[in-house]
Amino acid sequence: MLDIATPAPDFTLPQGDGTDVTLSDLRGAPVVLFFYPRDDTPGCTKESIAFSEHLDSFAATGAKVFGVSKDSVASHAKFATKRDLTVPLLSDENGSVCEDYGVWKEKNMYGKKYMGIERTTYLIDANGDVAMVWPKVKVPGHAEAVLAAVQAL
Repeated sequence: MLDIATPAPDFTLPQGDGTDVTLSDLRGAPVVLFFYPRDDTPGCTKESIAFSEHLDSFAATGAKVFGVSKDSVASHAKFATKRDLTVPLLSDENGSVCEDYGVWKEKNMYGKKYMGIERTTYLIDANGDVAMVWPKVKVPGHAEAVLAAVQAL
């Protein structure tokens, strides 16, 4: 997990439409990165829909919002089309960004341990520094809480 007030690690990742997003190119505006485990699963779908529903409100503040998972660009495109998502989804297939942001963790389900993405959201300020972190996110009300934090910057 990254500490507040530290520089957010730079990256370049492809999004569902095939274009690349480079974090450092977005300086001058806040950026929200919500890391989620997997496309088209119940919690991830609800979270992505919530951020999509509030995308215009985030845009009104100048903030950019991106979902990040290890799913492929093709998976993201299919997920976005199926669920009518408007929030851009970034593909971190090799997991390097997930590791840099400390969200690739050991998880436990039904007594079985495995590695996966811990649902986490980062708010990065206009200077490229971590402004807020939400670890172990619970989906209901989360997008609204992040929007409120962006509006308070």
